[in-house]
Formats: sequence, C-alpha cells, structure tokens
Amino acid sequence: MALTEQIKASYLEILREELLPAMGCTEPIAIAYAAAILRDALGAEPARIDVSCSGNIIKNVKSVIVPATGGLHGIEAAVAAGVISASPARRLEVLSALTEADHERIASFCRECDIRVGELVTKYPFDLRLWGTCGKHTASVRIQQHHTNVTLAERDGEDITARYTSFSCSLGKARTGDRALLNVQDIVSFADEVTVDPELASLLKRQMDMNLAIAEEGLRHEYGACIGRLLYRDGAVDLRERAKAYAAAGSDARMSGCELPVCILSGSGNQGITASVPVMIYAKEWGCNEERLMRALLIADLITVHQKTGIGCLSAYCGAISAGCGCACGIAYLAGGGFYEIAHTLVNAVAILSGTICDGAKPSCAAKIAMAVDAGLLGYEMMRAGKQFYGGDGIITKGVENTIRNIGRLARDGMGETDREIIRIMLGKG
Repeated sequence: MALTEQIKASYLEILREELLPAMGCTEPIAIAYAAAILRDALGAEPARIDVSCSGNIIKNVKSVIVPATGGLHGIEAAVAAGVISASPARRLEVLSALTEADHERIASFCRECDIRVGELVTKYPFDLRLWGTCGKHTASVRIQQHHTNVTLAERDGEDITARYTSFSCSLGKARTGDRALLNVQDIVSFADEVTVDPELASLLKRQMDMNLAIAEEGLRHEYGACIGRLLYRDGAVDLRERAKAYAAAGSDARMSGCELPVCILSGSGNQGITASVPVMIYAKEWGCNEERLMRALLIADLITVHQKTGIGCLSAYCGAISAGCGCACGIAYLAGGGFYEIAHTLVNAVAILSGTICDGAKPSCAAKIAMAVDAGLLGYEMMRAGKQFYGGDGIITKGVENTIRNIGRLARDGMGETDREIIRIMLGKG
C-alpha cells in the first residue's frame, strides 16, 4: 500500500525526534541537564539547591550509577555532575564534558552544597524543578513531560526560558512527528517504501554503532549483575541466547556507570538497546545486507514508539517489554515477513509479559531486557509455527491495533495505583 507523503514525512520526523544520543540513564541525565542550566543562569556554582521531582523520576534515579562521577548514584550526584559539567548545550550528553579529574570536584560539591531533595506533587509522570541560590541571586529551572523540555528558566524572577529552549532538543512539546498516525500496517509499508537517503542512514547507523558498542563493552567487562555475560557463556550459545545476551549486556554497562553513549528510543537508552541490538545480531547471523537491516530497524523502532505512545513516557509498565516486542517484529521483517507475520508476532509477544512492572533504573533492568527479548522471540517462533493467541485470551482482542490500545489502557489507567505503590515502597513510606 502506497503511503501519503504526509505519513512518510511524519514517520521520518518521529525518527529524528526519537533516535538521540545520551550518556547515562536518561532520568538522572535530565536532572544533570537542569542543574547545568541552573548553574548557567546563576553564572556561578550554587550554594544551595532545592530539587523537586515526580515520583517516577525519583524511582529511576535512586539506584542507577551516574556516569563520569566515579561511581556515585542518586539525585544529589546527578545534580552535582550537571553543575560541574556546566555544559547545558550538550543536552542529554551533558556529562560528556566531565573527565576523571572532575570526580573529586563532584564529590566535594555534594558535600559542600546544601542540596535538598523532595517529591513533587504533579499531574505529569515526568516533572522536575530545581531552585538555587548564589549570593544574592536566585534561579530556577523546570523540565516537564520529556527529558529536555524546558518549560521555565528564571534568574532573579526574570523569565529567561527562551535562552535554553533554543537548544532544547525535539523530545519536548514542540515535537512535530504525529504519533497518532502510527499503525502497524503503515509502519510495514513505510519500511518497504522509504528511500534510505544519507540522512536516514546516518540516524540508523548511529543507533547501530552506539548500541552495539555498549553491548560489546558489557560483554567484555563486569558491570552490575553481569546478566549479559552470564547468558553469553563465552559465545557457546545459540542465536536466540546470543541476542538476549548482547541486549542485556548493554543494559548491564549502562545501568552501572559506563560512559559510552547510547542511542535512545522513547526517551530510554534501555529501550533503544533492546529494540536494536537483537535485530543486529540476527542480521549478522543471517547474512542480511545493511539496507535490509536498516529497514528492519525502522520496523523495530517505530513499533516500539507506537506501543509507548499509548503507555506514556514513564509508568509502572516496563518499557523494555515494548522494545522486546518491537525487536521481534524487526526480526520477523528480516526473515521476509510482511504485515501478517509482524502483526501476529506482536500480538503473541505482548500477550506473554505485558504488565511487568517498572521499579526504577538499576542492574536488574538487564534481566528484564533479556526476558523481554525472549518473549518477543517466542512470539515470533509461535507465528512461524502457525500458532497464535486469539481475541478474548486475556487482554488480547481481535486486531493488532485494538490490542495495542488495550496495552496502553492497562499501563496508563490500570497500573496507576501500582505505580504509586511502587514509589511508596521505594521511598520507604509505610
């Protein structure tokens, strides 16, 4: 089915907005980005900083190591790293300005600055505010809904937001890629029809290079719980286990402070790794050429974003599950599958692990990624064997788009109280 130019243009813009480089877990990096803006607005290092974050941000920052800090974790470390980096124009790569020589400066700032952390009562799952002082001057920064969407920046009560929105990336409100146009049928047609021009090839090549590099780093060295290394067993495993191992290893490294960048998807590095790395492993094993791989990545990326659109940026629903389903759809495309095969792979896959909770960014994310990839591949193997789950089997209903809507409803509405309870547990509230 030939697509309209509007749909093609929108899908290309979605990819530009989603496939962005980031160094470290994106929630602490968003805090570091805000802290870098705060320091820039004040013109000096703050003496006091008040940090208020939505519960979903708190749970994603609590346990993950912040890169380039010498192994520190938590909100205070993210704030200190952002202030010392003093590089807001780098956005989600704000910490790439730091060197090993800055570790002691960051630790010293954590000790000496009066950093106060609290939970922000807000309607947005993604919402953070920093307020700071230096001498007689004050400044504040607010980021809402997406990781670089600066909605307010002030110095001594003067609104200077425009100074920072000029280099806020396209994850903010100004996104122009219409995600309401996403559907599986058109995504498959888009992957078939689009011209892989130099710009699109560059986006996908960056995703391939960055995410494979951090996966290989996770396999070479001991990070976190070493889930990837455990699964890999020095390569003495079959293709399916190898794909799981590589994806998990990327998360092992990323959750434990690796300073290599990743190409994110749906605002998440773990989802970016999960959607792309297994597709690359299968493409190499099957001898697929680079263009076929890139078209399969378009399937994996856009189907992941399509699922996440209804779920939301942050929720109690583990985003790796969506990406695991997405990568299986990309693999089905690699094998020559069209809409029928991809739709059945997706429905089978989402029926298996939907409802897996997100209890923050941490080393166990790697294990969830391995299971998400496994569920996706099981859905694919079921399709190949002519087996499927049917409408009426739990939350599965007739039609892939209807099932995707059910997943969004489950995550956004049904798991709302689950999300609040997870946050209460993680914050030690009775």
